Formats: sequence, structure tokens, C-alpha cells
Amino acid sequence: MLRKPSGEPKNIQTSVALGATEKAIIESRMRELGVSSVSEYLRRLIRQDETRSGKAAKAEGEHRFEPPKQFHSTKLGTVWHGNSLGHLKRTKAGSVDLIVTSPPFGLLKKKSYGNEDAHLYCDWFRPFAEGFRKVLKEQGSLVIDLGGTWKKGLPSRSLYHFELLLMLCNEYGFHLCQEHYWWNPSKLPTPVEWVNIRRIRVKDAVNSIWWLSPTPWPKASNRRILAPYSEAMRDLLANGYDAKTRPSGHRISKKFGRDNGGAVPPNLLAIANTESNGAYLDYCRERSIVPHPARFPALLPEYFIRMLTDRGDRVLDPFAGSCVTGMVAESLGRKWDCVEMNAEFLEGAKARFIFPVKSEQSSRPSSYVIQTPCAVETDESPLALDGGQKDSLSSAESASESLLPEPAASSGMNHTPRSSLKEAPAEISSRLAT
Repeated sequence: MLRKPSGEPKNIQTSVALGATEKAIIESRMRELGVSSVSEYLRRLIRQDETRSGKAAKAEGEHRFEPPKQFHSTKLGTVWHGNSLGHLKRTKAGSVDLIVTSPPFGLLKKKSYGNEDAHLYCDWFRPFAEGFRKVLKEQGSLVIDLGGTWKKGLPSRSLYHFELLLMLCNEYGFHLCQEHYWWNPSKLPTPVEWVNIRRIRVKDAVNSIWWLSPTPWPKASNRRILAPYSEAMRDLLANGYDAKTRPSGHRISKKFGRDNGGAVPPNLLAIANTESNGAYLDYCRERSIVPHPARFPALLPEYFIRMLTDRGDRVLDPFAGSCVTGMVAESLGRKWDCVEMNAEFLEGAKARFIFPVKSEQSSRPSSYVIQTPCAVETDESPLALDGGQKDSLSSAESASESLLPEPAASSGMNHTPRSSLKEAPAEISSRLAT
């Protein structure tokens, strides 16, 4: 908002080029207002604009904090329609055990779910950060899934998600408990411009997940999220192990041979996002509802809900999308709240609570395979000295055959979680970075 100019010295001169019609309009308006000079007329316009802008900003701010309305409820939770800032404002301080969400990413290419521009992302996120800090319990956790993005027109990465992490820790007092990375094996090779056409970058297949807390000691247990033992570990448990010091200097004790029921997983979460059909999408198709384009797989929020909360604890997803978080929380006996601004997404989200949630633990693959790079013979023709800046026609033509990779389901996260696969199949044919 502009400051009132009344107390400022008026010693700056400027000139404005006008057409004859424009000049006549201004002179006519000056006579109507009883204004004797163009300078006075412009000052009046500034004051009027300041007044209108102030009222509009106030109205917009008040609207953002309006309490969302109840849209759907279950035994343990509620779906709310509206801005989550209003929900955070009315929620009791220190009443939430876990916030797990996938907010709109700071993408340069606008999506249907309303992502924020990368360079404005931190400023946009600040009121949410304040609300999160208020409603979380001291030993609660905040889990944020974020996809990366590229600088417009350049094969250079944006740092917005790292800037957000630093802001949350340095300005709002959060502690980074541990970073996680979600690898989606089914994610398509994007951005096409740099990966498939110019061949100067590799597939961007990992999302960053920041696990934060108001304390360095949030309640947590990795015993809740064990992975199956590898074949080698099962053999070790069956045949025993000689305690000794490894060449790396690590001392392996006899306790290493204890069967704990499973292995502690790494902070690389291999979860395919392959919901190309199923109850949710069938429900949306039958009712001509546009499904959320960035749904995340249920296993993603399940991992953190199991590890960081007990039955009866409260889970919040402030950017709920198709309410995957609420569905998982309900199935695990946690209280929950999901807030989403898009009413059509919430119409589709009803499917999450109409059909019974079945446990998928027994059917989940125990592992995914990452193929070893540098395993295919290729010719080492000289690298382009300009880093691939010049896009030759031949390279574009040769890449056209690889724009559609081997069949894979579209990636998308839930929003929420949006869980983030935020690339839609239709984008494969476009140059995402331009």
C-alpha cells in the first residue's frame, strides 16, 4: 500500500506523453472535480487508489481467515471446505500431533490445483507456518512433501524448497528431524526439454520430504515401519554371524544377529504412484468429477502416521486434495481433519470414505530395482562446449521417439496428500522448462 503523500516534499518532476483525446478526457475530469492542475489531479487519483487497495486487501485478508465449512465427516474425522488458514486460526493451540501434507509446489508451470510461483513461495507460506507452529504439540511433527522445479527456460534447479526449509527452521523455530526422499519408480522422464530432447539432464524422480518438529525430540518409533529383511540378512539370522570389526572401522556386535522382525528402512522411500484405476477414479468417472491431478500414494502418509502418532492422536492435512491422508488416518484409528479449497476435489474425495479401506501390506512389493547406470555401451562423442545450449533439429527429432517412455501410470500425488506426483501425462508432449 502506498504511503500518504501529504508530508513528502514535492520536488520530483516528470513528463507524460498524451494523445489529444486523452488530454481532453483529463481536462474534462479536472473541471468536474474542481482541480486546477494535473499534479493535483494525479495526487487525488493516488489517494483514491490507496483507499480502494486498502479496503480490498483488508477484505481479502479477512476472507482468507474465514472458518471453512464442514463438508463430510466420519467416525474419527472431518473434511472441511475452505482456506486452511481459517481452520488453523480457530484450532486450539497445541492440539495437533501430526501435520502431514503436500502443499502446492512452487512450479513455474501453472497447474489446475493452484501451485504458487517459486520466487514467491516462502512469502505465501509464512501464514501457514505460523499456524502450523501454533497448533502443533511440542512433541508433534510437521511433514511436508515438495517436488523440485527448474528455473524458467534454464536447465538449472530452483532452490525454493531449500529456502522454505531454512525459513521454517531459522524463523519459526522448527528442527529438521530428518530429510526423506520419495522415489517414484513410475515417474515419467521430465523435464522433456532437458532429459529427452537435449539429453543434458537425467530424470527427476525424487521429491523432498521435510520432517520437522518444534523439538529435536518428537515422539517417534521406527519399529512401526519396518521393511522385510533382505535374503542376505535372513541367511545371517539363520546361520549366525561372527562379531568383528569391518574394514570400514565399524564394529559389528553379536546384537547384529538379533531378529527384530524386519529391517529399519532408509530415508529413501521407494513408492510407486500408479493409481490409474480403482475405487476413487471409478467414482469420479461415473459422476463426471474431475479427479485431483496430483494424488499421492496412501503408503506415503501411512509411513509417517505410523511412525509419529499413536491411536487416538490427531492428524491434520491442510492441503487435502482428494483426502488420502484422512482415509489413511481413519483406517489407522487416528483422529483427523482435512481442509481443501476446491469443492470439486472434495466431491471426488467422498469415495475415500465410501469404500472400505483394505490393508495392502501383504501385497506390497518388498523392493524395487534401480538399474545400474553406465551399464550400456555407448559412443563417447565429444560433449558440446556450450553445455547443450543450442538445440539442434537432429537432437529434437531423435528425442521425439523417446517422449513417451515404456508404459507407466501417470504420476501424481494426492494433493494430498496430494502426494505429489505432480506431472500429468499430457505434459509429456510439452517442454516443461520453457
